[in-house]
Amino acid sequence: MRATFLLSFCIFAIAGCTQKPAETEKGAPQSLIGTWHLVSSKSIIKGDTTVTTPPKDQEMVKIFNGSDFAFFTHDLKKGKVDQPVFSAGSGTYTLLGNNYAEHLAYCNARDWENRDFKFTVEFKHDTLIQKGIEKIDSLKIDHEIIETYVKLR
Repeated sequence: MRATFLLSFCIFAIAGCTQKPAETEKGAPQSLIGTWHLVSSKSIIKGDTTVTTPPKDQEMVKIFNGSDFAFFTHDLKKGKVDQPVFSAGSGTYTLLGNNYAEHLAYCNARDWENRDFKFTVEFKHDTLIQKGIEKIDSLKIDHEIIETYVKLR
């Protein structure tokens, strides 16, 4: 009887150690949480593809927690160039499966604020690929973007 109890306890203890990866309150996989470095970005307008970032001497990072995201772009010359670069934005996101949606609440390009964008995401090891349409009729913006990020350790 005692051996049966001990065996049952051990089985439940081992089963408790084989959980799926932790998820955030909004369902985002733990693998999304963290800081991502943009390595490639493309804009597709009417079938024409343009590599848009990162331009030479600039970098961009995107940071995720359980419900919010933020992105920052800056020049690598610490603003000591003819045209210093700094841009940023943040908001909330949801991720259900590979369907990712952003609500951009704050942005230095103020006409982009309070907009919603829908994308798909794909994870390949330490790489995140984000694809989707950015469309803002009032700004005459209508293009597909493909952004590739590598997770920073």
